[in-house]
Amino acid sequence: MLNAMRRFFHEEDGAAAIEYALIASAIAVVIATAAFTLGGNIRNMFTRLAGLIR
Repeated sequence: MLNAMRRFFHEEDGAAAIEYALIASAIAVVIATAAFTLGGNIRNMFTRLAGLIR
C-alpha cells in the first residue's frame, strides 16, 4: 500500500496533462478573441460592399 502511494505521488503524467490543458485553453482564448475581432471587421466590409452594389 505504501509503495502504491509513493508511485501515485511521483507520477508526472497528470502534471503533463494539466499543462497541455492549460496550453490548449490559452490557444482557444486567442482564437476566440481573433474571431470576435475579425468578425466585426468582415461584417463591416460586407456592409460597405452591399451599399456600393445598391
